[in-house]
Parts: sequence; structure tokens; C-alpha cells
Amino acid sequence: MSLNRRTFLAGSAAGLLSLHVPVTAAVNDAVKLKLGLVTYNWGKDWDVPTIIRNCESTGFAGVELRSTHAHGVEITIDSQRRQQVRQQFADSAVELVGLGSACEYHAVDVDVLKRNIDETKKFITLCKDVGGTGVKVRPNGLPKERPVEQTLEQIGKSLSEVGRFAADFGVQIRVEVHGRGTSEIAHMKTIMDVADHPNVVVCWNCLPSDLVGEGLVHNYNLLKDRMGTVHIHDLRSEEYPWSALFPLLKQTDAKSFTGWTLLEDGKVPEDIVAAMKENHVRWQELA
Repeated sequence: MSLNRRTFLAGSAAGLLSLHVPVTAAVNDAVKLKLGLVTYNWGKDWDVPTIIRNCESTGFAGVELRSTHAHGVEITIDSQRRQQVRQQFADSAVELVGLGSACEYHAVDVDVLKRNIDETKKFITLCKDVGGTGVKVRPNGLPKERPVEQTLEQIGKSLSEVGRFAADFGVQIRVEVHGRGTSEIAHMKTIMDVADHPNVVVCWNCLPSDLVGEGLVHNYNLLKDRMGTVHIHDLRSEEYPWSALFPLLKQTDAKSFTGWTLLEDGKVPEDIVAAMKENHVRWQELA
């Protein structure tokens, strides 16, 4: 009987954990929180085998591959390369959580908007081909020459269109809380209300704007029913209230919630692998 590498490693890990299971791990299993990496900016210079190796050695169970980086998983790659990427993850203990695009839908120019929608659809087919489960997209601003409400509606309707398309491929559309003005939770709520297709979900982004107004709990609850993934940052920093966020994540029962907490940080440490190991330890404490 042949076993692929992911199956073997998962079985081995389960055997080890049965001997040394900390209480935090048991709680984490119950709520299915999982730790992964976004390759922006940690990992931006790694190829796929290096990403897999470094995630396996640090306890990161998954990865979201950011477009335009050294690993080269782009909409332009051919079918042979797509199959190769798919097999590399299938033979590992690391799950390809999805792809991180820079597709956005706020443009006043209709041709620019159409190009972004068309590019999103190409990322969706790429995601399916390489074995991922979702494509990260974003709102990215509020043009001054148009009323805010019209921009939010346009973004929402565009998301519904790509969400319907993605549903046929079994791929989620994960909308990052992002952009000047659009990252305000009230505006994100409006966008998601318009984007009413169930395949369109939120990628919570752990920003300072999460804490304004009535605070984190209130703002999180506005979007929790559409939660899909979470972009966390370097957990060694207390600039964001991680001890308040993780209980909210563990209580999230939205059908769309994948449980993935994906580390994405703009500040690149001198030793990324060492920083990943330290973040894994802190994540276990929180999760």
C-alpha cells in the first residue's frame, strides 16, 4: 500500500500528539482553528518546495500563495506547471489554502473594472487547478468623484458575479478587509450585504480600524456570519488585541468559516523560520 507524504506525516503527527497532547491543542481541535502563512511578505522569495519545507518545520499547516512573488504560481502558468504545484502540496503535510490576488472592484473606469473581474475568474480556475480552496480579493478605496454608496454597491455586485462563477469550481471568494475607507467595518458590512452570494466570504484583516466606534466585539459581530479566513500578523507584537480576538474566532460557527488564521506581516524578520516557530508557540497559547 502506498501513502503520500501528507498522509504519512499527518498520521505520524497524530501518533505523537496522542502521547503529548497539551490542553490548548484539544481546545483548538474542537473549534478547528488552523495556523497558516501568507507569502506576503514572509516567504515572498521562496519557491514552492522551500515554502512547504519551512511550513512543515515550523508547524504551519497551510499557506496562501501571494501573486507576483518568487514561487510563480500565476494565472499565466500552463497545465503541466499547475499539476506540478498541485502534486507538490498533495505530497506534503501542508495544505494549499488558496491564492492571494490583488483583484479589486472600486474603479470608476468600467474597462478597468471588467479587467479586474476577468482576472479574478482566471485566478479562480488557477486555484481549482492547483488544489486550492479560495481566492483572496479586496476592495481598495473610495474614488472621490463618485458617491460612497455607489462604490460600495459596485464592489458588492462585482463580488456576487465572481462568487457565482467561483461556486461552480468549488472555490470561495475571500474579501479582505482592506483599503482606504473600504476597510471601515461599516462599509465592509454594506459591501457584504450587497454581495449576498453565500460563496463570497470575509477575510478578516486585523487592522486598527477593527477597534474604532463600539470596539472589536461589536465590529467583529457585524461580519462573523460571513467569516471565511483571517489574516493575523506577527503574534509577538501586542499592537493588536490577540487575546480578545481569538475567543471570538473560537466562537464563530458560520458555515463559511474555514478556521484558517494566516500569518501576513509587512515587516520581514532577519530569520523568518525562527520567527515562524515563535509565532507557532504563541498561536498555540491563544488557540
